[in-house]
Amino acid sequence: MLTIASLANQYPSPVEPYVGEEIEELRRRGFRVVSGSVRKPRTKQEQVLAAKSAPEVVLLPPQGMVLLRAAWLCALRWNRISSLIMRVLFCGSESPLQRVKALAHTWIGACYAVLLEERGVDHIHVHHGYFGSWIAMVASRLMGVQFTMTLYGSDLLLHGTYLDVKLANCMLCSTVSEYNRQYILEHYPGVAPEKVVVSRMGVDVSEIKPSPPARSKSRGPKFTLVAVGRLHVVKDQGFLVRACAELCARDVDVECFIAGSGPERSRLEVLIRKCGLKERVTLLGYVPNEQMDSLYARADVVVLTSRSEGIPLVLMEAMARGKIVLAPAITGVPELVLAGKTGFLYEPGSIADFVERLIFIRSLIRAENGLERGHPELHPYFVSAAKQLDWMRHASRVHVRHNFNRKKNLESFCDLLTQRIAPQTASTLHEDLILQQI
Repeated sequence: MLTIASLANQYPSPVEPYVGEEIEELRRRGFRVVSGSVRKPRTKQEQVLAAKSAPEVVLLPPQGMVLLRAAWLCALRWNRISSLIMRVLFCGSESPLQRVKALAHTWIGACYAVLLEERGVDHIHVHHGYFGSWIAMVASRLMGVQFTMTLYGSDLLLHGTYLDVKLANCMLCSTVSEYNRQYILEHYPGVAPEKVVVSRMGVDVSEIKPSPPARSKSRGPKFTLVAVGRLHVVKDQGFLVRACAELCARDVDVECFIAGSGPERSRLEVLIRKCGLKERVTLLGYVPNEQMDSLYARADVVVLTSRSEGIPLVLMEAMARGKIVLAPAITGVPELVLAGKTGFLYEPGSIADFVERLIFIRSLIRAENGLERGHPELHPYFVSAAKQLDWMRHASRVHVRHNFNRKKNLESFCDLLTQRIAPQTASTLHEDLILQQI
């Protein structure tokens, strides 16, 4: 039985369910998987999840004896990591602080190697290209095993520190969009194209039922927006709050619900008060999965305002329910939201374009409601366009079901990982046996 170590910066995490799903799929295939987390759970939601599925290895804070054993391992196998140390100290354009952090993460990587060697690990897979991937790379070097990694969004596009080294050393790099793959090949030309593969994320389409359109006739004239995501600067919910203020200034009776928790909450609360939107914009905090159906059901439009993304699960979840979505035309988002076919896109960073798109969508929804009430006076253009909304809802569900199906995509990735890992591991074991015989 092959043993794979799976590492994430934070596992389990309520916003990264795909890590646990991948672990379960690998175990179902007969692999022994050692789950790992760099940090202990910090938030209440993470602690609740950890109580149900605790990681087998937690690196921070490290234990004193493990630190001493890690230092001895580095000294004993210095030749395996010396090139990494030289890269940190003397090459590249990283800042002094980034170099110091890399050295500290090298030591933590040695701690990880100490803990994994006790468990007979044959391969390491790491999620995200943040410092956890440096830790996994160091551990793989010290142990003499291969490592693979999955890159998502900001870890590649905004915070790709030492990514050249990580890509050069990993056996395989999977990423969630074709945009990301092309970005890697363009910015890191030394990486072999066959090493970088697209492995799309997805949602469980079997558990998601289509949500009927939120009809204004049953809820009054309000135009309801829903946003779901961690309250973080890269998600830019402040952009959405300012857009709501602009919609109110243009006499749109808008209400907005923002689901998610995070460090930006206090700033968003200040901005909401400053814009006079306390009765219009509601910060819901963390919303459990079992309540998401009712939240999506309220939405006329599900919106995304991030500055950087991979391909967000929230859009997949909304589209699988047949909701109209509006998102920025960034990174891999247009691979999911096909403009005018499965949803709407707006010019990134432009509140004016975002607001205009919302007003246009609102006019189509109102026309759609008018058609249901039998209003013959509607302009033929709006009659035709409103009918297209139902086609868009259907197309979005079909697109997600075929291309962002979690079960199918997860099985495809595990097939690929198994094919790449097994020959490498068999070769390593064979070589060890020969050396033992000699």
